[in-house]
Amino acid sequence: MPRPSAPKDLSLKWLEIFQICAQKGSLQAAAEDTGLTISTVSHHLRNLEDHLGVELFNHARRPMVLTPKGQVFLRNIDDALYSIRKAKAEASSGSIAEASYLRMGTIQDFESDIVPELAVFLSRNMPSCAFLYQTDSSLAIIEMLRNRHLDLGITTTPDDRLRDLQDRPLLRDPFVVVLPRFNEQSLSDIVEGRTRLPFLRFSSNLIISRQIESQMRRLGLRAPSNFECSNNQTLMAMVAAGAGWTITTPLLFSRAEQFKAKLAMHRFPGKSFSRTLAIVATPDCSRSVLELIDTKMRALISDKVISAQLETTPWLADSFKLVD
Repeated sequence: MPRPSAPKDLSLKWLEIFQICAQKGSLQAAAEDTGLTISTVSHHLRNLEDHLGVELFNHARRPMVLTPKGQVFLRNIDDALYSIRKAKAEASSGSIAEASYLRMGTIQDFESDIVPELAVFLSRNMPSCAFLYQTDSSLAIIEMLRNRHLDLGITTTPDDRLRDLQDRPLLRDPFVVVLPRFNEQSLSDIVEGRTRLPFLRFSSNLIISRQIESQMRRLGLRAPSNFECSNNQTLMAMVAAGAGWTITTPLLFSRAEQFKAKLAMHRFPGKSFSRTLAIVATPDCSRSVLELIDTKMRALISDKVISAQLETTPWLADSFKLVD
C-alpha cells in the first residue's frame, strides 16, 4: 500500500529514471545521462519508492544495488517502457520532411562510399533535419544507443540480447579466409596451423574478433598468431605483404581495393559461419526514418558491394546477400 504522503499518480519519468539508475549503478552516472542534477534524480527515485511503499535500492551500498523487490520491479517495467517508447515514436513520427534531429552511428565498413552517399541522400530528403554522424566500433555504437546518445546505428549484430533496442537485419556477410595471392602452401595446412605463416587477428575487443575466435575454438583450430589489429585495411596490407593470413568477410575484403592484386579470398574450410549487419535503433526512433534508411542502405549495398563482389567471386552468391 502507498504511504499516506505518497503522490497519487505514478510518473513515467520516475520509471525511466529508475531504469537508468539500475543500469548505471550510480546517481551521478544517471544524472549525467539524463542531464538532471543528482538531487533531482534522487528525488524522482524517492517519489517512486514512496509511491510503491518499498525500497527498490539498497541505499547503503555503493555502487547502487537493487533489492530483491527492485529486481522484480525492473524485470516487469523493462518491456512496458519499451512498448511506451515505441508507441510514442509511432505516434509522433510525422513526415520525413518534418524530422528535426537525427544522431546516427556507423561502423567503418561502410565509411568509404556508402555512408557518404547515404548522408547526401538523407540531407536532400530531410531538409529541416540537423544530423550528427559518428563512426565507431559496433560495441561502442550499441552502448551509445542504449544510453540514448544515438538514435540509430548500422552495426554488426552482437550475440547477446539487444534489450530494448530494435534491429533490422541488412546483410549476411560470411567469413572467408584471405591469403597472399602467391602463397604455395595449402589452405587446410595454413588454417590448421601446420605452417609457419602466422594468423593475423582482429583486435579482441571487436565483435567480429569474438565471432571468429568462437568458431575457431569450436573447430579446434589453434593457428599461431603474432599480430592483432582493429583496422581491416591494415590486416589486408599485412597479408598482401606476405606477413600472414587472416579471416575476414567479403564486405571488408571489398573495401581493400588497393591490395586485391596481391590477395586471394577462399571459402572458410569446413562448417561455414557468418555475421549479420543490421540497422539498430532506439524505440523512440521514427519508423518513417527507419524505413527510409533501410530502403536506401539496401539499394547501396546491393549496387556498390554485392554486385561488384559477385562478378569476381560468384561462389559467394549463396551466402553473401541481403537479409529479407
